[in-house]
Amino acid sequence: MKELEKSITDERTGLKYELVGDYYYPCLEAPEAHKVGRFGMMYHDYLRNHKRVTYSGLMLSGKLKEQIEEVDRQAEEMFSQLVEQMKRAEGVTERLKAADQMEWVRRMNSIRNRAEEIVKSEVVFE
Repeated sequence: MKELEKSITDERTGLKYELVGDYYYPCLEAPEAHKVGRFGMMYHDYLRNHKRVTYSGLMLSGKLKEQIEEVDRQAEEMFSQLVEQMKRAEGVTERLKAADQMEWVRRMNSIRNRAEEIVKSEVVFE
């Protein structure tokens, strides 16, 4: 009886198979996980629940992941810029942080919440 090879590659599909016992099993790897932040996840949920035609079109064309990542990138960039601009405009500095931490935290939370609402209304839920 012929000795079976430990692994083979299917010429048609390019899949690699590994011998386990008497059977060849495909060597499959999970695709890399999506690396999107909170704005990308919000956008995905918004499309899926409120813009079904757009969602289906993007999914069928294979551009859904790309679109979500782009919106997430734009939203994060806009959020960072808004936070920095609001901090400067309202005088929230490291000096305030050293002098009165609770006041600094209160102001920063307010700034972050307002910036998030602006980003959600202008980028995520367009």
